[in-house]
Amino acid sequence: MANIVHPPAGFDGPGFFATSLDKAVGLARKHSVWPLPFATSCCGIEFMATMGSHYDIARFGAERPSFSPRQADLLMVMGTIAKKMGPIVRQVYEQMAEPKWVMAVGACASSGGIFDTYSVLQGIDKIIPVDVYVPGCPPRPEQILDGLMKIQELVENEPLNRRNTPEYKQLLASYGIE
Repeated sequence: MANIVHPPAGFDGPGFFATSLDKAVGLARKHSVWPLPFATSCCGIEFMATMGSHYDIARFGAERPSFSPRQADLLMVMGTIAKKMGPIVRQVYEQMAEPKWVMAVGACASSGGIFDTYSVLQGIDKIIPVDVYVPGCPPRPEQILDGLMKIQELVENEPLNRRNTPEYKQLLASYGIE
């Protein structure tokens, strides 16, 4: 006589999946991040090294840098941002499609660095929300890759409806972004 196997508790029949849609979409997004490098200083040179064969950012699914905001989902701001450039950075951010993430690479993009002057923006978080800060002056390629892996963790674990929550809309409103 054959053994009868009963379905596990919580099994709903043919609609049962081993994962949720959020997790499946998060996994797909994690390995297909398209960065838009906004580089102005020495941090941009370190990013170029990160793109090269020795560090190979392509291993993390970010081998296609996009220089069009409409095709990118990760804005990597690297280097000193003058106050006159602030509106341009913000415009690039606003042109990006949702979902989008931001990485401030280096001391200058994170906090103005050593340039505590009237003309330098003291951190891009004054004009746009930042998800990951990469320290250093300039940061080593390994640090940039670590920042990318932190972004990937955020991307993988972000619920699909996060961008429609009142908290997220309130965050954007605090920056004057609709």
